[in-house]
Amino acid sequence: MEWSDVFHDITTKHDFSEMHDFLEKEYTTQTVYPDRENIYQAFDLTPFEQVKVVILGQDPYHGPKQAHGLAFSVQPDAKFPPSLRNMYQELEDDIGCVRQSPHLQDWAREGVLLLNTVLTVRQGEAHSHKHIGWEIFTDEVIQAVSEHLNHVVFILWGKPAQQKIKLIDTAKHHIIQSPHPSPLSAYRGFFGSKPYSKTNTYLEENGIQPVQWCESEA
Repeated sequence: MEWSDVFHDITTKHDFSEMHDFLEKEYTTQTVYPDRENIYQAFDLTPFEQVKVVILGQDPYHGPKQAHGLAFSVQPDAKFPPSLRNMYQELEDDIGCVRQSPHLQDWAREGVLLLNTVLTVRQGEAHSHKHIGWEIFTDEVIQAVSEHLNHVVFILWGKPAQQKIKLIDTAKHHIIQSPHPSPLSAYRGFFGSKPYSKTNTYLEENGIQPVQWCESEA
């Protein structure tokens, strides 16, 4: 099964014509992130059958040179967002990795689906594309991963992500949840939650290659 099959099933069930019309107008008249060609980068970099981890974000970053279609990741020359900085701090504390780049394409290629629940945003206006249809689409994506794959780790940070548990078959997948890495909540239980080592332990226990969370030295 490929993402094209998943997308075909979703668009057969739901009509996204209003969302497409809205986005066409937004991209024509406003500054919208990510660039059009990067909206689906998470799917381009992580083939469906290779998904072994899903990390759920919410809205894309809404500043220049940030969002490029992967949740929590920003473009190489962007400033580190606070949540990503806290993710890296926990990564170092958990398994000793020190990452320099704010770009997470290597995680995506490792089988980590970095999925925002809303895939576009207007510049400077957080949640401006909420409830236009993206949530319907990404809920269906989560359900498809749950239904068709086995032993996927779903990393759910914060309450909005944790509300998606109802879409996941917890009998055959593994849920890791904690407070969000945002500076507002990271000290309430994100730090010390060890999501990276817990993910790899579960994958290895089920005969799946663990994720290389550290940056390649190559």
